[in-house]
Amino acid sequence: MQYRRLGKSSLVVSAIGLGCMGMSQSYGTPDDQESTATIHHAIDHGITMLDTADMYGGGTNEELVGRAVVKRRNEVIIATKFGNMRQPDGRFLGVNGKPEYVQAACEASLKRLNISTIDLFYLHRVDTSVPIEETVGAMARLIEQGKVRYLGLSEAGAKTIRRAHATYPIAGLQSEYSIWTRDPEGEIFAACRELGIGLVPYSPLGRGILTGQVKSADFGPKDFRRISPRFQGENFHKNLELVQRIEKIAAEKNCTPAQLALAWVLAQGDDIVPIPGTKRRTYLDQNLGALDVQLTASDLKRIDELAPRGAAVGARYPEEYMNRLGV
Repeated sequence: MQYRRLGKSSLVVSAIGLGCMGMSQSYGTPDDQESTATIHHAIDHGITMLDTADMYGGGTNEELVGRAVVKRRNEVIIATKFGNMRQPDGRFLGVNGKPEYVQAACEASLKRLNISTIDLFYLHRVDTSVPIEETVGAMARLIEQGKVRYLGLSEAGAKTIRRAHATYPIAGLQSEYSIWTRDPEGEIFAACRELGIGLVPYSPLGRGILTGQVKSADFGPKDFRRISPRFQGENFHKNLELVQRIEKIAAEKNCTPAQLALAWVLAQGDDIVPIPGTKRRTYLDQNLGALDVQLTASDLKRIDELAPRGAAVGARYPEEYMNRLGV
């Protein structure tokens, strides 16, 4: 395993983390036994960062992670998120960044995870009704209480990142980033690198499409991709053409498309730690193979030419979700 430091913080993690969301929601029926085995397999192979959130599976994902690491707590960095509120039936209730909710959300996550300290605590989405200074100030008090070690933001815009960091140092920014989602490039990455904030891309495999395994948009009823514009109708077929270009390069590099996609993300900077999600050990092993894929400057240029920023067709979330991003 290779390791990277998140920005200028003292938090050192494996170069590839493990996104745990899909173990409990969004991608078919959960399988807690295989998911637990996958978490153990990840730790055995040097992965130290496990990523979850209080909203994943209505809290069941945090409980799953907590059970999986109960005997291996000192081997992992546990990152979780708060701010998105849901009903027990999954209905979205809004974003809450109020100071009193920050404290309550942390206490609830600690209980579900069955740990005494959260290593990296993210604000999942920015609550525009609350000054970011108030939200981050409340998060910082959790560090004073010994309940959190480092702070993070997710899907925040450059101005918000700067204001948050001025309130208390932010260790990591989590945003969707991959060959087909390059939105953070520009102002957001520039702000993070100027301030020394690590970058933690989620969905670095484009919700599975960059693996080359998704050939049909016939998703199950519990699959998030059923409502994602990029996976619908003509958008989906256009995006498959993008994947075919990636597959061609991967074949020439003697690796899988997934490994090429992850290697590309890793090559964008030593301050980047992608967290591909999977609930199966076989896919985890494939993802780890990306660490052995060496991309030359020529390779990166070619990928950029075949899959430039903006090449993907369609929004990455339904319209009602998009207004919560990049604020």
